[in-house]
Amino acid sequence: MSPRHHGDLPGLIDRARALASTGERRVLGIAGGPGSGKGTLAEKLVGELGSAAVVVPMDGFHLAEEELRRLGRRDRKGAPDTFDAAGYVALLRRIREGGETVYAPRFHREVEESFAGAIPVDPDVPLVITEGNYLLLDEHPWSQVRPLIDETWFLDQSDEELVSRLVERHVHHGKTRAEAEEWVHRSDMRNAARITPTRTRADLLIAEF
Repeated sequence: MSPRHHGDLPGLIDRARALASTGERRVLGIAGGPGSGKGTLAEKLVGELGSAAVVVPMDGFHLAEEELRRLGRRDRKGAPDTFDAAGYVALLRRIREGGETVYAPRFHREVEESFAGAIPVDPDVPLVITEGNYLLLDEHPWSQVRPLIDETWFLDQSDEELVSRLVERHVHHGKTRAEAEEWVHRSDMRNAARITPTRTRADLLIAEF
């Protein structure tokens, strides 16, 4: 069955609130290419749901810069094999089990590193929102992610919009415009080409919000 289309923020908020109101721990996934607005939407939802929701980004599982250099993958940062995907899967399993506070890592773009134990997920929080590029990727070990998520939304943005947003993001974090454009076309958009086909596995496609 093809995913349904949606683009109304109040409707998305209502949908997230319904997930948080089932009486059991639920996990909502927000997937999409780099620069598609996943984090922005997740924060808007938490802003409305308050203590009933917490955001756990996939980006916290970026491999450290030192490890990427050791593996020879520094220039491919953001590709599927530059994350600790198995660690992300293990965290989602702990989150689903509940019963105790689980601590998740947070990625800090200004230093390009993740800090462990930065996001507490308390056992009484009914909705955990996880957002990232590869939630729907059907390749091991990423293929273990989708079964751990109750509902997944995909932010379906055009390549032109992604490029524009990504260049501005990289410039904001210190790259020159030429460096930003080179990185976006060599790395980010190559990753986006792997992510876009996964939208068929989502429950909901979101063109804008």
